[in-house]
Amino acid sequence: MINWFTSLFQNQKTVSVPDMKKFLIVGLGNIGAEYVNTRHNIGFKILDHFAKKESISFQTAKLGDVAEFKIKGRTLLLLKPNTYMNLSGKAVKYWMEKENIEKENILVITDDLNLSFGTIRIKTKGSDGGHNGLKSIQSLLNTSEYPRFRFGISDQFKKGQQVDYVLGEWNEDENAKLPERLEKSAEIIKSFALAGLNNTMNEFNGK
Repeated sequence: MINWFTSLFQNQKTVSVPDMKKFLIVGLGNIGAEYVNTRHNIGFKILDHFAKKESISFQTAKLGDVAEFKIKGRTLLLLKPNTYMNLSGKAVKYWMEKENIEKENILVITDDLNLSFGTIRIKTKGSDGGHNGLKSIQSLLNTSEYPRFRFGISDQFKKGQQVDYVLGEWNEDENAKLPERLEKSAEIIKSFALAGLNNTMNEFNGK
């Protein structure tokens, strides 16, 4: 009887418990020097600013560049996918599974044409809004219910020029305002991990 019970226990599968103090912060963008200062790469730019501010470095790993930041018992894994924008979901899914992070603990940072420049909108879920990076993530995760941080880049382009605008560089006025917006974005990342999504939405949305 004892041997039977021991054998049954040993054959049970180990259930993996998500680490609720670990967070995946994903900045969306395209790799390559020609994209560094483009509007579409604001996700990369925000994470680069955060890493510089906190004196941490990115290392090239599978499907992206990754940096780790620890604060008050929390671990933040910063991810810049190197898959190009339209395959971002592949990197997000891989690192979520590798690090055992639930979708509630990921924050995807992306540009948004429907918001005026620098406007911040943090949401618990939503459509992809035609954004190829979000489309890929939604497809691979099979859900649209994951936190995202949309950074407004406005829609000041003429008909038929959307691609050129999105992949274009910031203008002089935008460059002058970016430093303050990047500082605010860094605060949002910390707040997400320390104060939670709802508190972060209440504190920063529209600011």
